[in-house]
Amino acid sequence: MLEHLKLTDVGPAPAIEIDLAPRLNFLTGDNGLGKTFLLDIGWWALTRTWARMPAAPHRGPDRTPAIAYRYQAATGAVEYESVFDRESQGWPPKQGRPPIPGMVIYAQVDGGFSAWDPARNYWRKDSPDGPDRPASFVFDSDEVWEGLPRGAGKKLCNGLIADWASWQRENGEAFAQLTSVLRALSPSEHEPLVPGKLTRVSLDDVRDQPTLVMPYGQDVPLVHASAGMRRIVALAYLLVWTWQEHVQAAGLLGKQPVKEIIFLIDELEAHLHPQWQRRIVPALLDVMEALTGEHDVPVQLIAATHSPLVLASVEPAFDDERDAVFHLDLQNGAVNLDRVPWAKQGDVTGWLVSDVFGLEQARSVEAERAIESAEACMRGDSAALTADLSSREQIHQELLRVLPGHDPFWPRWIVWVEEREGQVG
Repeated sequence: MLEHLKLTDVGPAPAIEIDLAPRLNFLTGDNGLGKTFLLDIGWWALTRTWARMPAAPHRGPDRTPAIAYRYQAATGAVEYESVFDRESQGWPPKQGRPPIPGMVIYAQVDGGFSAWDPARNYWRKDSPDGPDRPASFVFDSDEVWEGLPRGAGKKLCNGLIADWASWQRENGEAFAQLTSVLRALSPSEHEPLVPGKLTRVSLDDVRDQPTLVMPYGQDVPLVHASAGMRRIVALAYLLVWTWQEHVQAAGLLGKQPVKEIIFLIDELEAHLHPQWQRRIVPALLDVMEALTGEHDVPVQLIAATHSPLVLASVEPAFDDERDAVFHLDLQNGAVNLDRVPWAKQGDVTGWLVSDVFGLEQARSVEAERAIESAEACMRGDSAALTADLSSREQIHQELLRVLPGHDPFWPRWIVWVEEREGQVG
């Protein structure tokens, strides 16, 4: 499991350091402050490969860009610091055979996925007789579905459409695992993700296409499914594909399959309905049990999120010893990363106005402005009023325009006005 990252002269700040929890880790903060960047660095630290472009160092003769990390492997803690090599314009990896952190899956928000399998990616060709294995499996959004080419007519992966159809026709272990993982990742017990019958969708495509059974009774081809469903079924497929291939490769190598998995997920809630957002984290913790059939399989989740509902959903299970929330914030023109002291907020509104999301009010901008003007008027702070909201009548009319009749602010305002002017209607 990934334990520590320390970045110097690389990324959004001169220095960033983070100590990760062994189970749940949530990266929060405004857009553009480095959440995705930290996931990219985490992937590189664990796999020695880049899922996207390599991290760009800060320029300047007085800079010494470096990435330090620590993770736990079966043989113990692994620590290394890579100092950017200006001659090769790269980040030198730790030499020798790296210890194994477990299986690593990285889900990008654009639909791309990356997978690292310790049996198939562990060692690359370094001699004429050595194994020529890919450093990792990096899929763009189309390759997840259509397959990952290797060149010369070969494929590293057949892709979701071909593999799902093949597994379903065989009706063996792979399809049973896919069915179990889909059930685990379903939005609710009342709307399970269930494979439907294979079908054809076009005269121009002879492939049998996978489908899902919709709650309204139709079998909908995955290529026509919603963005949220497509992201979840792609994750389910990659998990089953990675696990199936890992088990077979481990058998050929005469080794036991690893049981640890690290999920790196960018914008965990992307495309998901709220009812799905509040179930996705527990589902990901349970998904390895669906694959292996074993309880208490070590799973670490490192996820970037903008969703207060995701954080509200983990309140019953959050453990300070195993879980953490981190917040990236812009202060005086500098990016800071802090671990947020855990405190239950109760609901989405509580999280929206917490330090993690930082809203003054969980309302529209106009409603927030009207209430702030009303509160300034109530305390006699005329300096805080604007020209268009400077009188009680102007404020009252704006409150009528932007607030619902049942808004909890109304009693305060009405009582205050009645005390000064009598009934306002």
